[in-house]
Amino acid sequence: MKIEAAVEKIRALLNRVSADFDPWFERSPALLDFRPGQGWSAAQILEHVSLTNHYLLILIRKGMRKALERAERGGLPADSGSLDVDLGRLDEIASHRSFRWERPAHMEPAGEKSPEEVRVLLQEQFRECAACLEQLKKGEGTLYTTMMSVNNLGKIDVYQYLYFLCLHAERHLGQLQRVEAEYLAAAG
Repeated sequence: MKIEAAVEKIRALLNRVSADFDPWFERSPALLDFRPGQGWSAAQILEHVSLTNHYLLILIRKGMRKALERAERGGLPADSGSLDVDLGRLDEIASHRSFRWERPAHMEPAGEKSPEEVRVLLQEQFRECAACLEQLKKGEGTLYTTMMSVNNLGKIDVYQYLYFLCLHAERHLGQLQRVEAEYLAAAG
């Protein structure tokens, strides 16, 4: 996929997941705290997404800085619009339980933040992702790769990291919907 199309695809997904997460903070405390038969409560899922975003953004910031430095030194081809980014190989990330995923303990929700604090964090994180995309719109994000062990992805570039963050959030939107369905069935 060409750079312009990749940036637009990431931006569209980012806008959608950001818009889809925000209403969850308006749900009733009973729904947010409901513990399904398996897995986390909605409040825990929201906190987990903010924690994961935090750690992914550390890698994204570092990668973006290095990619921009390389671009300044002339690392981009004259026709950077011809560069390709393979986003498709990450699509499976959005599907809950599509593969075994061992998350690190530091991404486990601990209940240390209120839902409102988590909401503000998520909004800031999604805005930061949008700002990163804006700074990388000419192909700079292809100039730096970092290892991603999840699903044996291997080296991925900064665009792919941003897409991964969005897909991970999308994965948990599906999980939130399943928690809500179980909550409604139990209340029903």
